[in-house]
Amino acid sequence: MRRAPRRIVLGVTGSIAAYKAPEIVRGLVKAGAEVRCALTPTGARFVAPLTLAALSRAAVAQDLHDPAHWEMAHLSLASWADLILIAPATADFLARLAHGRAEGLLDALVLSARGRVAVCPAMDSEMWAHPATRANAKTLAGYGYEVWGPVEGELASGRVGPGRMLEPAEIVRRALKAR
Repeated sequence: MRRAPRRIVLGVTGSIAAYKAPEIVRGLVKAGAEVRCALTPTGARFVAPLTLAALSRAAVAQDLHDPAHWEMAHLSLASWADLILIAPATADFLARLAHGRAEGLLDALVLSARGRVAVCPAMDSEMWAHPATRANAKTLAGYGYEVWGPVEGELASGRVGPGRMLEPAEIVRRALKAR
């Protein structure tokens, strides 16, 4: 029997849904998980690194080439984590992962992972419906990544449709579930 993940890296990309990331961190920590956060440059435009650091009680990794990380952050975090969880995952980030790109810390971290990876897409309905985005999500599932959502609901654009990121409580529930 496998144990539930207790060491989780939360990757945050540049979507308005990033405002939910602190709630995800709080839920995971409250449930007893150790959480480390990796924040893309565009993710940092939506949620402050200090917020994630305060809630996770750990420094936030942001730069693949940060000299403060004496060991390569993408390798050390990838080997440390039971689960790498990307919430939110933008259409651009899904595309980069599907094509094996490693231009930033978070995508390099995912490519270095040997364990469980889950992505929580968040985007407008038209982007989610695009054949390229759907193909990228299918490719990621083929790599063994878990694709959680998106769901139908109110979007940042004010429209209603598929593309909304799962609610933080549901993401926490899935993240803590043993696989």
